[in-house]
Amino acid sequence: MIVTCPECHTKNRIPRERLSDHPHCGKCNARVITGIPIDLTVNNYQRHMSADLPVVVDFWAPWCGPCRQFAPVFEMVAAPFAERARFVKINTQTETTLGQRYMIRSIPTLAVFYRDQEIARTQGAMPPQQLHQWLDRALAQIPPEE
Repeated sequence: MIVTCPECHTKNRIPRERLSDHPHCGKCNARVITGIPIDLTVNNYQRHMSADLPVVVDFWAPWCGPCRQFAPVFEMVAAPFAERARFVKINTQTETTLGQRYMIRSIPTLAVFYRDQEIARTQGAMPPQQLHQWLDRALAQIPPEE
């Protein structure tokens, strides 16, 4: 499967069964699977969105109180899902083009993408258990690898 490095944004080919082996990027040697959300910009988002690892996006803005309250929950839930999805954050205040492209009307908005196709979307902050359940349902919609 193709997984994008969170540091240099280079695409890496990693066998699915090796994701738990802490693979490193072939270019910069950074860990490819970290369980830590990364910030995406208009310059790097496409390399992650088109990869084989599903992408969970938190569309947020720094002035948004619920977004700031939800950030630690998003970060906490990212770790146990590290081998199943890439967690990313898109600041809609600075990345207005991406907010418009994905028709973000309220924040926080969460969306799951697989190979650049939106699989699920929800709006508003939620507690960790509810986010975990929503992600399980969303990721279950992705067809298994052939």
